[in-house]
Amino acid sequence: MDHYDSQQTNDYMQPEEDWDRDLLLDPAWEKQQRKTFTAWCNSHLRKAGTQIENIEEDFRDGLKLMLLLEVISGERLAKPERGKMRVHKISNVNKALDFIASKGVKLVSIGAEEIVDGNVKMTLGMIWTIILRFAIQDISVEETSAKEGLLLWCQRKTAPYKNVNIQNFHISWKDGLGFCALIHRHRPELIDYGKLRKDDPLTNLNTAFDVAEKYLDIPKMLDAEDIVGTARPDEKAIMTYVSSFYHAFSGAQKAETAANRICKVLAVNQENEQLMEDYEKLASDLLEWIRRTIPWLENRVPENTMHAMQQKLEDFRDYRRLHKPPKVQEKCQLEINFNTLQTKLRLSNRPAFMPSEGRMVSDINNAWGCLEQVEKGYEEWLLNEIRRLERLDHLAEKFRQKASIHEAWTDAMWPSLNPGKEAMLRQKDYETATLSEIKALLKKHEAFESDLAAHQDRVEQIAAIAQELNELDYYDSPSVNARCQKICDQWDNLGALTQKRREALERTEKLLETIDQLYLEYAKRAAPFNNWMEGAMEDLQDTFIVHTIEEIQGLTTAHEQFKATLPDADKERLAILGIHNEVSKIVQTYHVNMAGTNPYTTITPQEINGKWDHVRQLVPRRDQALTEEHARQQHNERLRKQFGAQANVIGPWIQTKMEEIGRISIEMHGTLEDQLSHLRQYEKSIVNYKPKIDQLEGDHQLIQEALIFDNKHTNYTMEHIRVGWEQLLTTIARTINEVENQILTRDAKGISQEQMNEFRASFNHFDRDHSGTLGPEEFKACLISLGYDIGNDPQGEAEFARIMSIVDPNRLGVVTFQAFIDFMSRETADTDTADQVMASFKILAGDKNYITMDELRRELPPDQAEYCIARMAPYTGPDSVPGALDYMSFSTALYGESDL
Repeated sequence: MDHYDSQQTNDYMQPEEDWDRDLLLDPAWEKQQRKTFTAWCNSHLRKAGTQIENIEEDFRDGLKLMLLLEVISGERLAKPERGKMRVHKISNVNKALDFIASKGVKLVSIGAEEIVDGNVKMTLGMIWTIILRFAIQDISVEETSAKEGLLLWCQRKTAPYKNVNIQNFHISWKDGLGFCALIHRHRPELIDYGKLRKDDPLTNLNTAFDVAEKYLDIPKMLDAEDIVGTARPDEKAIMTYVSSFYHAFSGAQKAETAANRICKVLAVNQENEQLMEDYEKLASDLLEWIRRTIPWLENRVPENTMHAMQQKLEDFRDYRRLHKPPKVQEKCQLEINFNTLQTKLRLSNRPAFMPSEGRMVSDINNAWGCLEQVEKGYEEWLLNEIRRLERLDHLAEKFRQKASIHEAWTDAMWPSLNPGKEAMLRQKDYETATLSEIKALLKKHEAFESDLAAHQDRVEQIAAIAQELNELDYYDSPSVNARCQKICDQWDNLGALTQKRREALERTEKLLETIDQLYLEYAKRAAPFNNWMEGAMEDLQDTFIVHTIEEIQGLTTAHEQFKATLPDADKERLAILGIHNEVSKIVQTYHVNMAGTNPYTTITPQEINGKWDHVRQLVPRRDQALTEEHARQQHNERLRKQFGAQANVIGPWIQTKMEEIGRISIEMHGTLEDQLSHLRQYEKSIVNYKPKIDQLEGDHQLIQEALIFDNKHTNYTMEHIRVGWEQLLTTIARTINEVENQILTRDAKGISQEQMNEFRASFNHFDRDHSGTLGPEEFKACLISLGYDIGNDPQGEAEFARIMSIVDPNRLGVVTFQAFIDFMSRETADTDTADQVMASFKILAGDKNYITMDELRRELPPDQAEYCIARMAPYTGPDSVPGALDYMSFSTALYGESDL
């Protein structure tokens, strides 16, 4: 520091308190220091009936400077010089500086001449030295002093307040909430803290300054506008003003400490009772939720429609995503609360908590296991049902399409005859026909048989599809079977009628000699070509379902091969039309009386052209459908890769974290606080990883919505990730809880870190499988290694059984490290809580040796005061003071006759 330095290494003046000459060049800081230091000096000078107006002018003669030192030190200085000359002023200032030096402060570069000359920088530096020595040096809080002690005091007092985080003596105070929190902590009736806003620092600062000046006799040393308008308020000005609050409130410290000790006991009792109530309620709610959920998951009644099954799947997704995770957290919290409660009861020498029948942790775990067992196959059943319904819908549509085509063909009109194939086959037109007409009828029948044979495959396909629908338990199977049976019966009838007509025509065939070769050739070529076009139209309109990019590529390749045959088909079409044109030409040339019709076929050139045009129109539609499906499959493949890439990172990450947490929980690196800090860092990193899990959930939902059922890019499923994530959260929470309970046990029982390390080393040595627990024999060996005399005789077995009843009250057959520590601490240390609480009673009671109910209400928080009064109601106080408790009644009310 430029102006002074400390002689003692542990003194109140630290390096950051140095009076930096360069910083004083900041006008804003100099203005704040002028006002603050002036107000601080006047707060002491007014006790002597005077004050200063200008800090660098009013201290020049040294008179008020000496008076200020006498007031704040309570000591008399040497008699001042009353002369007006410069030498008299220098003499007075030197007396003041010598007095400051006598208090252990070494002044550097601050001389009397500079003070007498009105040097602002030197004067402010001198006043800051006085403030540090007489207002801040003697502050002591929890083995810290001076600036650190004052900062720790501020942090302790403001810790419960939101938006207050005191880390320094400059920017931490800019919003004014720190000052308001200090006042409200000690005098809550002066400020309505709930109405303060962090975004209104001027109002907060002015409120604190006005209240402090009016009710706490702390002068207004700062300007709110200066603090808000400065990027970094002056640290020395803030420290000076805050120290005034410390001295104003320090008087109530002893009474507060005494009350806090009683509060601690009452708070522990209340907290334990609340934890018991919370456990019972949470256990009941969780068991009731499991009881309601299991029947829903056991319901395996399938729906008849795809929409209904997809709604069931969506309901299950909501259950896994929205309803179950909070219950997992509740179950974890239930176990944590139970362990914490048992630890606190043991530390308070209270009996272990036994939940109501059916609400033990083991009961909840059994119920939870049943829930997960039922849930395990429910999603797989839903997906299988959706696949089955999807297949059924596809088959049913295919059946309807093929049946409609066949029925349309069966009912189609035959040339010059009544509608329908059966009607045509039942005609006896051959009986009155001429020879040429008979031959024509025979050829026509041959063409019909060719057409009939061409439709054989379709009928067999219809029957096969109907059989598959029956095997898959299609809900509308009766109507499908009826329609299929009708088609099959009709087909059998057509076959019988066809055979019967052929036999009749063959009997008269010998009489038929004239035949028109061109018509016959047309019929023979037109029939298969027409059948080919109908098959092509059927194939082009046929629906398809694929699940992979390879399948759609196969369909696309087949379609391209089909398109390659179109030029040859067109040539065949032109050839067939050419035959018909040739017939027409012959008829016109030779005036044949054929009525312009072909007696051998019902297929006209117009029909061929119409179907051909229809085929050409269906080709681009098929192209578009295949292109769209190809794009959808490409999108599905991207979804698979995206999910796989994330899952292949998250899965190993979760496994790594589980292994690291396991190592931390059994290793002995550092103190328990270090381990807890390390675990909390892990917990924070794990919680920060949650968005990646949510992102993977989103990708998984997209995959399921796209009905993607397999993924070759990863071996991880979302179920694996969910289970791993839930186990990771549960493991880190349990591990942190175990370390916190170990700290709680260590601090309550006074166990040193070396003892804790020894206990851990012994525990780990016998934990051969690194499970974090010891079996009975392992635990017994561990106790023997620590010096316990436990023999194999009946007496030794009885002693070991007693110890096991302490460390394993639930008879789970294992001993945790926490239970081991509790037992060891119970054997090695006694609690001093009772002595401390009764000493606190004596502080509050004073010389009168009793304390009244009104005093309890005044010294304790309302809820704890009422709780204490309720506990003490059955006990009577001295006869001279009704409604009061003496020493013995107070101790009996809190601890019972056997505890103290």
